[in-house]
Amino acid sequence: MLRINLPILEFVEARLNGHPEVGKKVFEAGKTFIQQGSQISKVYFLLSGIAKCYIQEDNGKDYIFEFLGKGEVVGDIEAIRQEKCLCNITAITEVETLVVPQALFNSLLESYPAFNAMIMKELATRISQTCIRAAYQQLYPVEYALLRVLTLENAQQIFISKKDLAAYLGITVRSFNRTVKELRQKKIIDTQGLKLDISQEALVKILNRFDE
Repeated sequence: MLRINLPILEFVEARLNGHPEVGKKVFEAGKTFIQQGSQISKVYFLLSGIAKCYIQEDNGKDYIFEFLGKGEVVGDIEAIRQEKCLCNITAITEVETLVVPQALFNSLLESYPAFNAMIMKELATRISQTCIRAAYQQLYPVEYALLRVLTLENAQQIFISKKDLAAYLGITVRSFNRTVKELRQKKIIDTQGLKLDISQEALVKILNRFDE
């Protein structure tokens, strides 16, 4: 749910520390620093904080692909393909970034096969995780998808708003609230927040039931 990539960050920091073209920039919570359809000239590596990657449909609704944490890179596809931004990147918490010009980023890809391999692996992981999530959202009921997300959120000890969780699941906030109410009635999550209120063993049994 929350992706991090420390090896990429460590590699970039080791190679670009003190480089005159590289700087740091902080974005406050709620700030969109990459805009869908815009043209950018930088690649951003997250040093701290949490951001969301999403597209906005023509009807104004958002669909969140992933939540990004320390070490994640954004603007890389645009740098490689030299095209406009495919999606929006918005800070959920305050986000500090390492800002690298596209030309310098592409130069690293050409000069360091190890870095190239890390970026290719990162891109492959994005595709794989998106396909898996899309599959279970199509094949399983909302209750199953929500339990999976809450399990990850609880395990990673992060807080995501109801609106963003709904956008991540590809459902309306109304559907999200209805499912939460049903899970509370079943005493699966607590009555106040979105914390799981059952044992790990019981949770596994519930999730396995959908696979039968």
